[in-house]
Amino acid sequence: MKISLYIYIMHNLLFLLTFLSLLTTPVISTEEPIPVYKTGDNMAWAAKNYDDKDWSQARENTLDRIFWSRTHLEMYQEEEELKPLGLQIQSFGSFEVYWDGVLIGRNGQLPQNGKPEVPGTESSYYRIPDHLITPGFHTVALRSSQSFLPDVHRSIAFKMNSYTTLLTKPLVTMSYMNLMAGAFLIAAVYYFFLYMNSQRRQWDILIFASICLLFFALLIMEYLKFHVFIPYPDFYVRLEIIGWLTFVNALLVPLYFIIQFNFKKGKWLMVLLFIALLLLYILNYKSYDQTALLYSLAMLIASFIVVFNGIIQKEKGGFIALTALLISALISKLVVYDYGLFISFTVIVLSMLYLHSIRASVIEAEHQNAVLLSSRLQLELLKKNIQPHFLRNTLTSMMDWVEESPKEGSRFIQALAAEFDIMNEISEQTLIPITKELELCRQHVSIMGFRKEINYQWEEIGIDEKQLIPPAIIHTLLENGITHSEPLPGNTVKFILSYCLKEKTHQYTFETFAKNREVMTNRSGGNGFKYIRARLTESYGQNWTFNSVATEDGWISTIHILR
Repeated sequence: MKISLYIYIMHNLLFLLTFLSLLTTPVISTEEPIPVYKTGDNMAWAAKNYDDKDWSQARENTLDRIFWSRTHLEMYQEEEELKPLGLQIQSFGSFEVYWDGVLIGRNGQLPQNGKPEVPGTESSYYRIPDHLITPGFHTVALRSSQSFLPDVHRSIAFKMNSYTTLLTKPLVTMSYMNLMAGAFLIAAVYYFFLYMNSQRRQWDILIFASICLLFFALLIMEYLKFHVFIPYPDFYVRLEIIGWLTFVNALLVPLYFIIQFNFKKGKWLMVLLFIALLLLYILNYKSYDQTALLYSLAMLIASFIVVFNGIIQKEKGGFIALTALLISALISKLVVYDYGLFISFTVIVLSMLYLHSIRASVIEAEHQNAVLLSSRLQLELLKKNIQPHFLRNTLTSMMDWVEESPKEGSRFIQALAAEFDIMNEISEQTLIPITKELELCRQHVSIMGFRKEINYQWEEIGIDEKQLIPPAIIHTLLENGITHSEPLPGNTVKFILSYCLKEKTHQYTFETFAKNREVMTNRSGGNGFKYIRARLTESYGQNWTFNSVATEDGWISTIHILR
């Protein structure tokens, strides 16, 4: 919950920052300054009053040649608090910047004297000398080259403000984003560790951890331009990575909701969503911001379908998830893309974190029930061997054997003591080695042979001694076979336990070769079978099957444990 509160605070601070940024007073009165272009190189073109009426608004393919652009900006009455004044230029290429004919900065290195161009970055900042700042029209001339991407005709964008503000505002924004990214990184690491160290590895935990990690990477990539100098030829590489990160997140978020809300047609929805995202990528290739927005829209639509279905199924947290999706859609619509995408994603992740807390509380309740069940099973296991009926009959038989054959009677006593020792050893365990279970069964066969004076035969086929199983489940099948069977001619009853490892299951087959009694209790609902099913559920959840049926030769029971 601390992580949740941390992200919530970051979300509100970021939203406040976005709102304040919208209130900043512009310095340029021309809303969209239109640059004009001319290929060639003449230093006279930098002059403020040079006549550029015959220049073109479209730039031709300049290859590796020098070209110029001129843009006329109209300024408001200058404000003293804005000085020193700065100019931000967003443009591809390497260039020199001239303000009213005065060189104020460079970005990259133009080709000269046979040396190739050194590419500049896409966004650069320049300080305008105070004596050149006056109300009215000014000319920004760029002496440029674009050798690396000559066929990309990207427009030139200008922004003027206090030079200090231009430099520090991205840093302030980046600091908030770094705090948010750190919160998501911590959440990702925590839930990855939780998944790896959990005995019941749940897919929703792994998916949530992946979403947090991808969102962390998305934040880092979006604001990497403030950390690292990115030459303009590599500008689209970052946008491509951002697009694919958004693509994967647009798949994982609905998948998380599918698991949380038990959406039955989740596979079909994921296939349709994947196809839709691929089509959006193909149809909007290289329209990076538009593609990311459409990815988010597809994600929201798929998530709405799943959440609405969850509300209909009365799943816990359905209305919380729906509220988060509605808020996210509203933010995406009203807030500028650079902030809206991340704020909307944060709201969704917060709702997922809340859903996970609900799921965790359910798991905790299930754990408490499992502990109580385990205690009841321990008592049931002990009760199976200390019940008065069993003890009375066993002690009566023991007295007869001691009187008639002291040597055999001694073996009887030793077998009984050994079975009680094993029972006492395994009663508090959830899983025991198969060898211990087999030893218990052999001792029980020996005891019941003495008691009933029947030749009980025990056989094992293909047993893997490294395997673990719940205690006394084979022993319970053996008890049922002894209780509900009559000996074959020759006074024999044979038991065979076989094991085989199939592609996805461990299979135990217990066969009783005897004559079934004509009148017997319905074994599908007996206490023995209830015990077996309870033990299998305790250890394997729902990853098992058990069936037991009568055959012409006796009875056969099969246990499948899914790998």
